[in-house]
Amino acid sequence: MRTFYKVTTLLVLGALVLGSGCSKKGKGNNGLGQDGSVVPEFLNEDGSPLTGDPFDQTHQRMEGLTFAPVYFGYDSFQLAPEEVSKIEKVAEHLNQNARTVLIVEGHCDERGSNEYNLSLGEQRALSVRTYLVNLGISADRIQSRSFGEERPAVQGTGEDAWRQNRRGEFALYE
Repeated sequence: MRTFYKVTTLLVLGALVLGSGCSKKGKGNNGLGQDGSVVPEFLNEDGSPLTGDPFDQTHQRMEGLTFAPVYFGYDSFQLAPEEVSKIEKVAEHLNQNARTVLIVEGHCDERGSNEYNLSLGEQRALSVRTYLVNLGISADRIQSRSFGEERPAVQGTGEDAWRQNRRGEFALYE
């Protein structure tokens, strides 16, 4: 029953994110830098741009500690039931290490425009972040960012490569 409530909450939040549009205020050229490169954006819990400093500028990245990526379906930011245990392991670590903060990174496969993939990556990162907050992790310990299609885990085309590139990853900092 608890999992049903969490999934329902995520679906409602996802609908709110989709309904609010994909505004990229403050980034200029729809999430692209002047040279055409992707400019990742940190987001608050409500999806608005973060006003504080990103953790990767204020904290030291924890090396040697990694968690399995969370994989997503094609054109989706919904968490699959088989993926939530990965997020729960991260929550367990965060609960045991109160000084640790986290950046959830959203990634996409190469299909779709840069702008669309940045938006979808944001939604994926926010889905993971929301689930962590629902597990009791303080929202101010979690930031989200989207890299869209710019940092593939696997090079190549075809469903095998695309499946591994549709993911959320965890970057931990102290």
